[in-house]
Amino acid sequence: MESPILDEAYERLHFAGPEWGGNLSNHGPMAVEVLVRRGHGAQVPHWVDEYVGRLDELPAPSDAITEQNWPEAVGDFRRVGDWTRYFTGELEEGPWREVLATWWPRMINGIAAGATHSAIRVGHVVRGLLAGDESPPAIAELAHALAYWAARSRTVPGVVAPAGHADAATALANVPRIPDQNGPIAGRLDRLGQLTGWPASLAALRAITDPDDAQRLLSELVTAATLRYGTHGYGSPVLLVHTATAPNAVLHVLPALPRDLWVPSAVAAWVASAAVTATYGPADPAPALPVSEAGAAVANALDRAAAHGDEHVIKFTDTAAEVYERTGEVGALAAIERVFQLIPRAG
Repeated sequence: MESPILDEAYERLHFAGPEWGGNLSNHGPMAVEVLVRRGHGAQVPHWVDEYVGRLDELPAPSDAITEQNWPEAVGDFRRVGDWTRYFTGELEEGPWREVLATWWPRMINGIAAGATHSAIRVGHVVRGLLAGDESPPAIAELAHALAYWAARSRTVPGVVAPAGHADAATALANVPRIPDQNGPIAGRLDRLGQLTGWPASLAALRAITDPDDAQRLLSELVTAATLRYGTHGYGSPVLLVHTATAPNAVLHVLPALPRDLWVPSAVAAWVASAAVTATYGPADPAPALPVSEAGAAVANALDRAAAHGDEHVIKFTDTAAEVYERTGEVGALAAIERVFQLIPRAG
């Protein structure tokens, strides 16, 4: 079902590039998708009013990307305008599912793109597309999201496939930390190549047996990362949000993909979550926040997130609420309380 409020928000945001202020990600399309889906559409126009002023214009295209020359443009952020024009054309000519199925395997190993924001942005718009909003603004948003991923795509060093027996929570807890947790994410990710125990920690996660198991593993990973934020999020309140929201985005894209892509998608999501943990996670946990369970806890949390206004709080609360709704884990509510505590109110 089409959403006029969301479509209008997309249209207002599409003048902008996927990053602003140097290399900060444009969260506008992701946050408004959550607000509309979670019943807070009435707040979207004002939220966009407040947000658009910080954004930078999308760079103009300069040179055409084609089926022949695209590999040389992957990971070149200077060509984000070219990528946006390319995907806009592809999605005008073919069904969005076919375009996604073609490009997902080409880019999935570069999921660290834009600190995982590009894959998360794809995940948010695909949720709307799967729900029936295939309007022109929604299709245009998919073009912008895929363009961001292509332009920022980058691999992580030392990657091996899961082949062990550890569950997601145990494997995530045993990911080693880089000794020098300073500087931008690109430099931190490069240091993983020299991190003792990094490949072994990736391999320690239980092997993924089939597409349905990949879906289960992603759900387990989202739960584990959400609960871990409640005790470790203080190490980097904004970046560590993505240990949960990135695999959750991949989880929600799976139904739009051919099943033979589900296992590699789960592996890539695990690598992304582990990489952010290794490069931003603190050594020691903080005490978990006490939470009194209540029947209206999720609705109250979503109301508070919408009122709070920060894009990371909105997205993480959405993910943690899903975890609570799916599992009944009260720790997910504690994680929501933690993100409210750690990230200042917008404005």
